[in-house]
Order: sequence, then structure tokens, then C-alpha cells
Amino acid sequence: MSELTGKRALVTGGSRGIGAGIALALADKGADVAITYERAVERAAEVVREIEKKGRRGLAIQADSADATAVKRSVEEAAKGLGGLDILVNNAGIARAGTVADMSLADIDALLNVNVRAAVLAAQAAIPHLKAGGRIVSIGSNLGERVPLSGLTVYALTKSALLAFTRGLARELGDKEITANLVQPGPIDTDMNPADGELAKTIGALTALGRYGTPNDIGAAVAFLASPAANFITGSVLTVDAGFNA
Repeated sequence: MSELTGKRALVTGGSRGIGAGIALALADKGADVAITYERAVERAAEVVREIEKKGRRGLAIQADSADATAVKRSVEEAAKGLGGLDILVNNAGIARAGTVADMSLADIDALLNVNVRAAVLAAQAAIPHLKAGGRIVSIGSNLGERVPLSGLTVYALTKSALLAFTRGLARELGDKEITANLVQPGPIDTDMNPADGELAKTIGALTALGRYGTPNDIGAAVAFLASPAANFITGSVLTVDAGFNA
């Protein structure tokens, strides 16, 4: 359980849901972990306390992922606070539903800024800190490859963009022995998509296992990709969706 001892990680959007699950999974494996949060001060503090209970250093950094300056600042603060950076997890994301015909420019810009631009800017800021063995893991969505419901087109577009971003980044960083991979969650029980929500039965029925996953399921996938066991994996996509896209 100590594969990541000595490693320092930043998980964006780590105060709740999938991000919190990732942060705690990395801490379980021995990493010190910084998280960013937008407004959830108490929830971020609780995640830090849980990290510290595991004997690891935890750090919460306020940063709005829609703010380009804040994204870059958060990476620098994480590297300074943890004494370096080995792992970047681009997890922060938002959802907006609506057809292309009806979606507002504000919602389109918000989706692109948080789900795509923030990942690019965080990676740009993190790369100078990463050494051989460094990791960049982005969190996409299984909807990046399949859009089974109307009203998710622009959201799915932003998650699909992370596919190209990850593959290109893997090429750019390969000679530095830094890997870049993408995890695509399916339906996960979070505030954004609760397992008891209005569409939960419909969505759960689309999976092969017939149920939602938990943030721990995604945390385990990210912890694997961050570990030495994944040294030879880069530019890859790991879909964790209970067979939704099967």
C-alpha cells in the first residue's frame, strides 16, 4: 500500500465526489495530496483531515477552474506547499445540459473553460515541475465516446476533447518519461449525478452491471495509473463505467 510514498499530487476539484475519492486513494498509496476547491471550504478541509489521518500531508487551495490565472496559481501553490509535484490529476469539471440549438453562450463558455481549458493550463503549469516518472491523469467521461441521451452534446464534446489532449500530451512528454492518461467514468454516485436521482434508474439500466459506481472506483483507477505498475502505459484511455459503453 506504499507504491506512491514520497510522491506529491495535485487533484483539481478535490473537495467532494470523484475528486475526493481520487485524493484519498492517492493518500492511501502513500502520496501527499493537494486539492483545489471553488467554494466548499468545509468539505475541502474535511478531505485534508482525512488525508492527514492517513499520515500524509494534505493541502487545500482555493481556485476557480474557470479562472485561468487561478488554475496556474494553484499548481504553483501545490508545488510550493508540497515541496514539488509528481502527479497532476485534472479532475475539476462541470455539467450543463441543453441542446445545441438552445444552449446559452455563457453555458458553452463555462463548459469549455472548466472542462477543457483548465486541464490544458494546469498541465502547462505542472510540466516544469514534473520529473521522470511524473504522471498527468485527466478525468473525462464515457460520454466522450458515446452520447445516448439528448441535451448532452456540448458536455460530451468537452470530454471528447480530453482524448486528443491526452494522446498529444503523451507524445510531447514521452521522451521525459512522463506519462499522460485519461480515465473515463461512467455513472458515479456523486452530488452531480446521484444514484437516487431522477434519471438514475434509466442510466443504471444502460450499464452491464446495472448500477452506479462510487468515487472509490475512480480513485482506484487513478491510483493505478499513478503507480509504478503503469510505467509503460501512456496515451491510453481507461473507461470505468460498468460496461455502459460496451
